[in-house]
Amino acid sequence: MKSLKENVLAQLSLAKQASRQMALLGRAEKDKALTEIGKKLLADTKIILAANEQDIAKAEADGQPASYLDRLRLTPARMTDLADSLTSLAALDDPVGQQIDSWTRPNGLVIEQVRVPLGVIGMVYEARPNVTVDAAAIALKTGNAIVLRGSHSAVHSNLALVRSIREALAVAGLPQEAVQYLPFAEHESVDVLCTANGLVDVIIPRGGAGLIQRVLKLASVPVLETGVGNCHIYVDQAARYDMAEAIAVNAKTSRPAVCNAAETLLIHASWAHDSQRSLLQKLLAAGVELRVCEKTRAVHHDLADLLVSAEPTDWDTEYSDLVLAVRTVDSLAEAIEHIATHTTGHSEAIVTEDLEAARHFLASVDATAVYHNASTRFTDGGEFGFGAEIGISTQKLHARGPMGLPALTSYKYVVRGTGQIR
Repeated sequence: MKSLKENVLAQLSLAKQASRQMALLGRAEKDKALTEIGKKLLADTKIILAANEQDIAKAEADGQPASYLDRLRLTPARMTDLADSLTSLAALDDPVGQQIDSWTRPNGLVIEQVRVPLGVIGMVYEARPNVTVDAAAIALKTGNAIVLRGSHSAVHSNLALVRSIREALAVAGLPQEAVQYLPFAEHESVDVLCTANGLVDVIIPRGGAGLIQRVLKLASVPVLETGVGNCHIYVDQAARYDMAEAIAVNAKTSRPAVCNAAETLLIHASWAHDSQRSLLQKLLAAGVELRVCEKTRAVHHDLADLLVSAEPTDWDTEYSDLVLAVRTVDSLAEAIEHIATHTTGHSEAIVTEDLEAARHFLASVDATAVYHNASTRFTDGGEFGFGAEIGISTQKLHARGPMGLPALTSYKYVVRGTGQIR
């Protein structure tokens, strides 16, 4: 009987073989496969939702919060959205084979820089079964093979989705082994995946800070780090109230469980007192728990019974829930310093009519996306016009920000000569 490690390595070997076939495919073949996957997901919706109900029931029995259940849940509407996203993905340009640059050397050599697939992508992620489809589809579109390892809390959903994807690949004439799923609950399967040099070309962890840090510490394979989102909204003294309210409420409440939701609100002490109070009341009315600094509590003592005193850890917490840390700052410089100290490098925003303050903020804050008078919720591949994303990178090498199709490629140099020697 094979060990867990042997079973994982066997799957990775199949993915490696499939990746060589995938790299040779043209756009038409890949787009046909995406279309077939969309059809198959819709045809198998009842089966997939039944599997998802098993995961939901287990999560409810385990006492998981509503925000977790929302991330885990599939619905007929979400299945339709997944199928539609595959159609949209198929319509996007294929980056593989694109010429990035070209030049001729004095000796006559013609050198081209051309986009190529990464090879085998390992994806480690939590809860969200939609990531199973998104990640597989983006990998396939870019000529890669992918090995998925979702959280065991979504195992029934993920296995059902992967079964449909693989059956659709067979119909389209593509290798089923290009999409692999590791069904093992043991953490050892992640350990093997992250250290399978020669079989896996890159690891992408997507989830909470604990998961990402575990992968970073374990991996000997290169890691494309997606980051947690401790995102800030800074309301400057020159902010318009209506705009500040709309942005802050949207950034916190539209989907609090996602990584581009705001987790901290910074308010300039000189912003109109009535505006500050109205904004806090609006957030409270939206069901947001406010964890405030002592200065904020003192200024708004009439709201004291409705406010929670912030602990030091609150400034570094990604709540992924209807909870917001609030701090009053005395200057733009203090706001920028707070962000520099506590940011995860994801998305940061300033609300102000002072263009010089905005310019300074945008130049000074180090994050994948910085905003002036807009919600952090726009940090998303679709919203950026990329059409798709596999995650949001908070590192600075290879890819940064929403990772669309080009981020799932590398490049090689194609050199053509006429007999030149050196």
